[in-house]
Amino acid sequence: MFLAFFNIFDGGKHLFMEDMFQQAARHQMSRSAPLAVRMRPRTLEEFEEQKNLVGYGRPLRQLISNDGLQSLIFFGPPGTGKTTLAHIIAGMTSAHFEKINAVMAGVADIRKVVDQAKDRLALYGKRTVLFIDEIHRFNKAQQDALLPFVEEGTVILIGSTTENPMFSVNRPLLSRSLLYRLEPLSTTALAKIVRRALEDEERGLGGYRVELSDEVVQKIAGFANGDARAALNVLEMAVLTTPPGEDGLRRITEAVVQGVCQNRIIQFDRAEEHYDVTSAFIKSMRGSDPQATLYWLARLIYAGDAPAFIARRIMIHAAEDVGLADPQALVLASAAAQAVERIGMPEARIILAEAALYVALAPKSNAVCRGIDAALQAVRQSESGLVPLHLRDTSYSEAKTLGNGQGYLYPHNYEEHWVKQQYLPDNMLDAQFYRPSGQKQEKALWQRLQALKQKQ
Repeated sequence: MFLAFFNIFDGGKHLFMEDMFQQAARHQMSRSAPLAVRMRPRTLEEFEEQKNLVGYGRPLRQLISNDGLQSLIFFGPPGTGKTTLAHIIAGMTSAHFEKINAVMAGVADIRKVVDQAKDRLALYGKRTVLFIDEIHRFNKAQQDALLPFVEEGTVILIGSTTENPMFSVNRPLLSRSLLYRLEPLSTTALAKIVRRALEDEERGLGGYRVELSDEVVQKIAGFANGDARAALNVLEMAVLTTPPGEDGLRRITEAVVQGVCQNRIIQFDRAEEHYDVTSAFIKSMRGSDPQATLYWLARLIYAGDAPAFIARRIMIHAAEDVGLADPQALVLASAAAQAVERIGMPEARIILAEAALYVALAPKSNAVCRGIDAALQAVRQSESGLVPLHLRDTSYSEAKTLGNGQGYLYPHNYEEHWVKQQYLPDNMLDAQFYRPSGQKQEKALWQRLQALKQKQ
């Protein structure tokens, strides 16, 4: 009995000492941390944007304020506040907060956290919130290891990911969590964050004398492209690398910011945004908008997407959405794909732009796509009709004795190389899969066929 009490007491003392050391270490690290870490919002009031998630009256804010947390997964581009929101929750909840990074951690780390959480719950009745940064980095086995402890409430999971959790997080774990998407921050919000960092003497750059115009602040916000961390990193680098003038002022100009940034920061999550941008590119071509077509093409190129992939999408679009309204579109798209393969970047950007603009400007028809899909549906759902005798193969010796080919009319023997005869099985005689549009060459081709039918 005494031994059991001693073990419980000793375990509690160990947890208490560990918490003290962790807090001291975190405090020391925070003093030397980058500006983006030091300036993390500490309250929901400081948390810029994302009002659809944590605005007054929103369910997530009520959960946090009432300390009624459930397992959560935050997803969205980098620098939008996923980790920050987890830290705000840590400061507002009565539960113990643990953080692990999925890149560094494994199943053993999960088990250690879970064992401590069980002790904490048994000794103090205190729950544990486990924050897993980049949870998509966990493989299936690691995610499965979390399941029983999340389900039984040993830990409350908060996961963050830059990828779409529907693809990167196991379904059983998703079903036990609430999903919240964080959007890129507006330039207005980023400008406010930059100004706050310049004014904050405790955590920010308030100890420096910095001159920064509104135009330059907007420049930093524009370069950051929705990413608060990027904006603060640019600001910190600009301030630290700019020597003070004779009057002690550090004057941050657009040239300084340009030198720090070099290029705009492009958020490009290959598991999700890659396909969103590609979709926008295709839909802009389909919608015959050349300006949007070039913009989304440039986004794909700038983000480093494979030119061969872009060329394939242009070819598919040329067949699917231009089709016979302008058959030359597929010819040009195919030639562009070959040229891109032979030439490579950066010159391939011109070839891709030419092909994309051609199909964007071409007349549109999806009659070919609808036609083949309708035919495939008929094949799947209808009885397979017999091939008419006059259309059957006659290349083998016994074919004619079976009646194959008898009655076949050779079109080239007739005027304009066309003759009326049955080509569909008997059970498909009235089928109409292809319904042409009234667009350009497709209209002309269809009208020619109708004229031939009327002649005979």
